[in-house]
Amino acid sequence: MIRSLLAACAISLVSLAPAAAESVKFAVTDIEGLEALQQEFGGFEKALEQATGLEIDLFPVSSRTSAVEAMNSGQVDLVLTGPAEYVVMKELAQPQIVVAWQRPDYFAQIAVLANGPIRSVEDLKGKKVSFGSVGSTSQHLGPAQTLTDYGLKYNEDYEPVILARNVAAEALIRGDIAAIGLNFGHLASVREAFPDVAFAVVARGRDLPNDILVARKDLAEETVAKIRTAFSEKGTDIMAAVLQGEDNQKFKGGFFLTDVNDSDYDYVRSMYRTIGVDTFNDFVN
Repeated sequence: MIRSLLAACAISLVSLAPAAAESVKFAVTDIEGLEALQQEFGGFEKALEQATGLEIDLFPVSSRTSAVEAMNSGQVDLVLTGPAEYVVMKELAQPQIVVAWQRPDYFAQIAVLANGPIRSVEDLKGKKVSFGSVGSTSQHLGPAQTLTDYGLKYNEDYEPVILARNVAAEALIRGDIAAIGLNFGHLASVREAFPDVAFAVVARGRDLPNDILVARKDLAEETVAKIRTAFSEKGTDIMAAVLQGEDNQKFKGGFFLTDVNDSDYDYVRSMYRTIGVDTFNDFVN
């Protein structure tokens, strides 16, 4: 009788215990290692937990490919990635869109020497134009698309070369190249690195599609909805936590946008086609 009573009490206590919060694993494609991920997103982890009631666990990935593999195997639930990576991830993992992370002044441009011979896009015909790595939205795909939008065909009307940013600036100053394709923030850093040189912009692209948070395709709809609602209703608090990370300053002044469609990234798909990539089932570079 006593044993039965004790057992009944134990069952009753278990039933009264609060259920453990659902655990959701979060990864970022351009940050390697748990320590770096914690430095940048530790505050965000806590803020999102508070806003959703979910347990958020940071999950480091070594590359964009490993992020896709982790998502497809169910090891990771949420992935923050860039627009160029997203269109490939869409093909490989069919993720659900959660929310876009806006980056103010996120656009590509073509910079030249202010006192140099290049005064317009037309002057770049037959010349060398430097870009960043092929997989970069704002340093290669975006600038290449900008020139296409202005009427210059990639690798036909000019010669694309790939150089690191400061190396490209030095090459521009020497006259080895005619222009550099880069984003707004990177041009500011070039001007800071070379304060005695005047640079000018001959072409500016449209604002680029935003970074995007996606969920694995089979994550419960109610969980995705809960996370999306948190960004919508507690966005100010979450953004303040994001901005605790040094590298996350690119999001300063931006907003979380919940009205996002896959078609918003068709401009990125056109960028890939501009450089000769017609399928999106593998990451370039």
